[in-house]
Amino acid sequence: MIRKIRRLFNKGCTEYALLADADRILLALSGGKDSLVMAQLMAARARIFKPSIQVEAVHVVMDNVPYQTDIAHMQEFCNALGIPLHILHTSFDESTDKRKTRCFLCARYRRKAMFDFAVEYGFNKVALGHHQDDFLTTMLMNLLYEGSFHSMRPSMPMEHYPLTIIRPLCLVPEKDIASHAAEAQLVRHISPCPYEDRTRRSEMERLSQSLCTLHPESRQSMWHALEKGWEEILFP
Repeated sequence: MIRKIRRLFNKGCTEYALLADADRILLALSGGKDSLVMAQLMAARARIFKPSIQVEAVHVVMDNVPYQTDIAHMQEFCNALGIPLHILHTSFDESTDKRKTRCFLCARYRRKAMFDFAVEYGFNKVALGHHQDDFLTTMLMNLLYEGSFHSMRPSMPMEHYPLTIIRPLCLVPEKDIASHAAEAQLVRHISPCPYEDRTRRSEMERLSQSLCTLHPESRQSMWHALEKGWEEILFP
């Protein structure tokens, strides 16, 4: 399974020009299967001569959310890969914006801490562990709930930071990541987030899976539709 994942990872990095010489890439490490597999692949890629890249990892702890991840396990994992792991702490005050959910505020402040750290220490890219199913689920959510046809992109320059977001697992199906992570026993969560609210996303995940079951080629059809949308944005 890891061979297939590596092949799709390399294909995604090449097709969407995610890596370049002298890149300093900060890996967003949540402790979940997606980010851990991404770290494995990026650490191996950093040992290849061309393009020459440097990778380090960061895990953000939200101090006011009772969610626990096995940080000792992540540290051992990164040590084995030969990449530094940075642990950041932050928090949020939900009374500052009653219109936003805890999940929204938590994600916002986690990313702010990570992006600020990346800029301060000279990284030019931040890698996130979104897989192909995340792209398709986001597309369906935007289509059905907002009436717009768009999703995340494999590479996206940020507006307010001198950083580019990359998603090197963009071509990898979630089931392949889950299979490899289970076989390799990568994940050791202690307790899940009690505020996690992904009802709509869960519905769209099930819809996407149903579409792929009914029509196996629908995955590639949806992906090609997304690619056409990105091309229109870049080359209107």
